[in-house]
Amino acid sequence: MTPPIGSGDAAAGAAAGRWSDLERPPLDEAALRRALVLDGGLWSSLDVVDSTGSTNSDLASRADELPEGAVLVAEEQTSGRGRLDRSWVAPARSGLFVSVLLRPTVPVERWGWLPLLTGVAAAKGLSKAAGADLALKWPNDLLVKVGGEERKTGGILAERAGRDAVVVGLGINVTLRENELPVPAAGSLLLANAVSTDRDTLLRSVLRSLEQWYGDWRAADGDPEASGLRAAYEADCATLGHRVRAELPGERMLEGDAVRLDADGRLVVETEGGGTEAVGAGDIVHVRAQG
Repeated sequence: MTPPIGSGDAAAGAAAGRWSDLERPPLDEAALRRALVLDGGLWSSLDVVDSTGSTNSDLASRADELPEGAVLVAEEQTSGRGRLDRSWVAPARSGLFVSVLLRPTVPVERWGWLPLLTGVAAAKGLSKAAGADLALKWPNDLLVKVGGEERKTGGILAERAGRDAVVVGLGINVTLRENELPVPAAGSLLLANAVSTDRDTLLRSVLRSLEQWYGDWRAADGDPEASGLRAAYEADCATLGHRVRAELPGERMLEGDAVRLDADGRLVVETEGGGTEAVGAGDIVHVRAQG
């Protein structure tokens, strides 16, 4: 948490540190709690920390003592993780780095839909609040268009925590500038010409959207059809209809056309011979059409 404000030069130094980039003000923890932690709502607590290694790791380590709906937000992550143990690093206060603790009361075989559900909720929430078009790259990436090119602006990581909990982490590049991009394929809401990059507004919209989608999915016992989740994901998925290369476990490669999701949320790829294979794990690359 933010250290207590002192007096004199120490206080001035602390204030200067928090506001060293005037275009990136800190999140308003008290206002976020008032807006999101409501009686009868999903979100049971909300904490904002200045810096941490990984919000997912922090929540997972306390999963046994926290109720469902605990939210942890970091102004900066020093050891943020994505799928396949990839790192996620960004300047302080340049994005949203948030994890939530969920205890799904649905059949465990349907828990695999949680990263996809989070993607749908985040894309809907950000599109509404930021005024930018977002698309989904299976299984856990959020894309924006920068100069007509699809770029990754966000990622999702869901991890089991104990017997009955899942920690879902979401990282979104909000005000990352071109010279701050970790790789050329990265993007941000700012670079996608979003009409708003106010992180308080964006976070409220994302968490409200996630609460709604999670509630509908849980009420449908995790059924992706009855909850509307599969249809919503497929409608926003940039991977479907694309030529893809799947880099699978065991150094196996599969190339073909991504045609649909199956009932378990796996990506169905149609190969050259007309057969299909459902991909549940691995890295997906969108293959550019040959001009």
